[in-house]
Amino acid sequence: MNKPLTVDLNCDMGESLGAWKMGDDEAILPYVSAVNIACGFHAGDPATMMRTVRLALKYKVKIGAHPGLPDLVGFGRREMQLTAQEVYELVVYQVGALAACAKVQGSALHHVKPHGALYNMAAKKSELADAIATAMYDIDPALILYGLSGSELIKAGKTKGLKVYSEVFADRTYQQDGTLTSRSDKHALIHDPKLAAEQVVHMIKTGKVISLQGTAVDIQADTICLHGDSKEAVQFAMIINQTLKDNHILIR
Repeated sequence: MNKPLTVDLNCDMGESLGAWKMGDDEAILPYVSAVNIACGFHAGDPATMMRTVRLALKYKVKIGAHPGLPDLVGFGRREMQLTAQEVYELVVYQVGALAACAKVQGSALHHVKPHGALYNMAAKKSELADAIATAMYDIDPALILYGLSGSELIKAGKTKGLKVYSEVFADRTYQQDGTLTSRSDKHALIHDPKLAAEQVVHMIKTGKVISLQGTAVDIQADTICLHGDSKEAVQFAMIINQTLKDNHILIR
């Protein structure tokens, strides 16, 4: 009997800030198995962090820290020139803050997933990837590192002895080198949830993704990312969740 296919379905959330509301987190939570909560640098604030942890516990999903660059205006999606030491320090600071929010509510962090530009920079630059992996290991070596499939971040996590989840994206297109298409490109995002769901199933079943250039790229899909900040986020979560079940893929 064949072992059933399983996948983690994660979503970036907790990205509201003060009176500014971003996304409908509670509507998405029934459809995912893990959440990545903003830690106040690219989005979020103490109240939002506490509230999102509380919601994650209510829906029994795994809690992860989502540290980003200190760029609220750019939502952490603009590159900054940082040393490896600076990256280490900002990851320790943010992960520590969310870990405290979880601890006072009787829980603990399951994983860490860098956000936006920090994620993409660490996917290519080994020194930044090493800084993130080291920060995580120093905080808690049991934390799981989520990183782009095939990236320097995944390599750094393995080298450090961390458990890693190779991540793929439901709503993003890929380049033939396995990187995500830049958000500055008009073809970067997939807006049709059915197409996104088809891409997800294809990646899980075949271990490949079709790039914008039409080539098949090898990929490891341990966890699927959904973005909670898009206007279609809830619909995406519902359709992808159901499509996975229809294809007998277990959401763990």
